[in-house]
Amino acid sequence: MKTAFTFSFASAAAAMSIITPAYAEAAPSDGGFASLIPLLLIMVIFYFLLIRPQQKKLKDHRSMVDSLSKGDKVMTGGGVYGKITAVKDDVLKVEIADGVVISVKRDTVAGLAETAPVKEKTDKE
Repeated sequence: MKTAFTFSFASAAAAMSIITPAYAEAAPSDGGFASLIPLLLIMVIFYFLLIRPQQKKLKDHRSMVDSLSKGDKVMTGGGVYGKITAVKDDVLKVEIADGVVISVKRDTVAGLAETAPVKEKTDKE
């Protein structure tokens, strides 16, 4: 029995001397720039598809808001149509009906309106 026990230790020791340590594969040596190319490409696509058009739209809106003057027909962000009756620094007086004038902040004007929409009469009314 003693020999079998010694034999197993001897075989284990022999097996451990044969087993070599495992090493990770070496990283490719083409540098880190190649891994940045897809990220840079995505950033360029986002700039031209999302950021640039949004900046252009914001610039156009800012110039439209800055050029508002008395007599312009406008539509506010809330969908109210009216005619500008007075312009102060950041506040516009907008007439939305005969004798009904509201004050709106200049930035809330969504755009110029040629005429306010007219609801068509139907036979049911």
